[in-house]
Amino acid sequence: MSPPLLEFRQVGFRYPNTTTPVLQDCSFTLEAGQKIALLGLNGSGKSTLFYLAAALYRRDRGEIYWQGQRLIYQPDKLRQWRQRIGLAFQDPEQQLVAATVAEDISYGLCNLDLPTAEIEARLYQTLQDFDLLHLADRPLHHLSLGQKRRVALAGVMALAPTLLLLDEPTTYLDYQQRQQLVQTLENIHRRGTTIVIATHDLDFAYGWADWIMVLVNGQVTVSDRASHVFEQWPTLAPELGTPTLLRLWQQLPPSWRRNQTLPRTATALAQIWQKGLQVPPTLD
Repeated sequence: MSPPLLEFRQVGFRYPNTTTPVLQDCSFTLEAGQKIALLGLNGSGKSTLFYLAAALYRRDRGEIYWQGQRLIYQPDKLRQWRQRIGLAFQDPEQQLVAATVAEDISYGLCNLDLPTAEIEARLYQTLQDFDLLHLADRPLHHLSLGQKRRVALAGVMALAPTLLLLDEPTTYLDYQQRQQLVQTLENIHRRGTTIVIATHDLDFAYGWADWIMVLVNGQVTVSDRASHVFEQWPTLAPELGTPTLLRLWQQLPPSWRRNQTLPRTATALAQIWQKGLQVPPTLD
């Protein structure tokens, strides 16, 4: 059996000049190929966990592993580690560093010391994959927030990471931008990239993720298949609220829900609803 893609073993971290750890004895494993939603209240440590996973911060205690190999904080080792893990920040302004869209996406490629022909080929492919060809020469400060998020994500994916970490990617996106993001994530995942999204958007997590992790006071308290987690949601993480579809599902008569798979889309819920209306009611 192959080792996990990423593993935290009792990792602890505290910011300088503070007394309370953000993460303490934090342990979990990520398997390749998953779509993972990382849930938790503000201050639970989601962003910090990402910074540690991407080796932007150095843990105070514990160990972090990539496919069984321990993270070593040496320049050459860190360079290899950061090529495997891509991180898109919550605020794209923190990630955009160049003047135009094309220049920003090619910035990371140039830092890899790749041949010019390969940089140009990967830049063109990335612009095409993220529907940015028409914006290639557009100054970054002329872009909308949704476009900036797309450029930041494109810059990360141009480096072809194995694991993609996204911090609150749906924040402030309108409906069309959100749908575009979902399609982009599906394309990325289809090509073999494992994705972890830290989010407060329970409706998004409910419909998108196949694995759920819950972070409480710096520890992962839940890590399991999404279907299994949401079946037990009222007892696992009620403080986070309840996804809209799950709340509607819980209001259906028990006879309608019996022997049914938990619906993860509005279409699936509607089909169960219509089927229930066609069957005479029974006493429960």
